[in-house]
Amino acid sequence: MTRPIALGALASLAALAGTSAAAHPNGPAFDASIFTEEPQVVDCTLEDSTASICFEFTVAAAPETLEIGPFCPATLDEAGGLWAWDGDEPGLYRLDRAFFEMLAAQGYTFYDEDGTVAVTDIRLDRPATDHDCLSASLDEGVAMTIRLPMEPRMAEAPTPLGTVADVGVGLDGVPIFADAPSVLETGHLPALDLCGGHVDPGGWYHWHATSTDMATTLEAEGVDAECTAVVQDAAAPFGFAFDGYPMFGSTEADGTAPEGLDACGGHVGPTAFGETYHYHASQTFPNLPACLSGVVAEGNFATTAAQGIGAAGGPGGPGGGTPPGFEEAAATLGIETEALMRAMQEAGGPNADLTQVAAVLGVAEAALRAVLLARP
Repeated sequence: MTRPIALGALASLAALAGTSAAAHPNGPAFDASIFTEEPQVVDCTLEDSTASICFEFTVAAAPETLEIGPFCPATLDEAGGLWAWDGDEPGLYRLDRAFFEMLAAQGYTFYDEDGTVAVTDIRLDRPATDHDCLSASLDEGVAMTIRLPMEPRMAEAPTPLGTVADVGVGLDGVPIFADAPSVLETGHLPALDLCGGHVDPGGWYHWHATSTDMATTLEAEGVDAECTAVVQDAAAPFGFAFDGYPMFGSTEADGTAPEGLDACGGHVGPTAFGETYHYHASQTFPNLPACLSGVVAEGNFATTAAQGIGAAGGPGGPGGGTPPGFEEAAATLGIETEALMRAMQEAGGPNADLTQVAAVLGVAEAALRAVLLARP
C-alpha cells in the first residue's frame, strides 16, 4: 500500500533512497491518495548534465476529490470561469456578458446574435469559428509521471517561463504551468476556472496559478468570484517547482509580506521544510514564479495522453523523442524545435490547428504548412 512521503525541501528525501516512506513531522506531505503507483527514488540527470537522484511519481488526470470548473459559459446570461486579458483594458476578468462584450468591441466576438457563446471541447474537436471559448474534457484514463530533483541545485542563470512552460506540481499532484496562450495570438480563449486551472488538450487538469492563494489575487484584481474547490491560505505551501524548490502563497508563515525576493519571486528563509530557497506567489495574476532559479531534471514530465503537453514524442514525453523532421522544420522557420512541438501540442497534437500554431509562433501559415508537408 502506498504511504505518504513527506518532504523536507525535497532534499531530505535523499535519506529515503532504498527505504520505505518516512514521515517528516514539521512539514506537509503529498497525500498518498494522489499516487496511482508506488513513488520511487530514481537516478536522474539534471538539464545541466549533473547526475542526481529524483523523486518520481505518477498521478491521475485530476484528483478524485477536486471539483473543477466552471470554464466557458454557454450564453452571455451565465458566468463562467476566469481569463487574464492582455489587450486593451488588461486584467483578470470573470467570463461573463460584460467581459465578452468588451472583447467584441475590440474585434474578438465569441458569441452569436442570440448570445450563445461558441464553445469547443479542444480534446475532441477543432474550433469552428475564428473566436471560440475552449473547454477541454477530462480523459480519466490519462496518467502523468513527474520527476523532482531531491538535491536541488541553483542554476547559473534563471530560466524564463514562457507560454505554457513547465513550472512544477501542487501538493495535490496537479501539474503547474505558466501562462496559457494569449487570445491575441490564437484568437481563441482556453478558459480557466475560478481556482486558475483548466484541462489540457490531452485530457488532464493543471494549474496556471497558485490556487491556494487565489483569494488574494481575486481581491487584488477586483474580480467578484471565489475559489471554493481549494482551501485558501496565503501562507500555505502550494507545491514544488520542477527544480525541486518549494512554492508558497504570497505571505510568510506569520502572515507578513516576504522580503528580499529575487526576479523569480524567491528567496532563502525558514519554511515548513527547513531553511531553504523557496518561491512566493505574487498578489496579481498570474501569481506564479516569473522564472525558475534552479535546474530541472531531464524528462521531468510525461503523460500517457495522445496529445498535449508531455505526450509521447513531445517535450518531456517518454524517451524525450522529437518527431521526424521537426528539427529541420524548426530550423527553416527560424524557431526553436521545442517551441514548434509545444505549439503543435497545445493546438491539438497531430491534428493541430495550424492557423493557431502559426499565430503562436509568429510565422506565416503558408510557410508552416510547407515545412510540415516536407517532413519525411
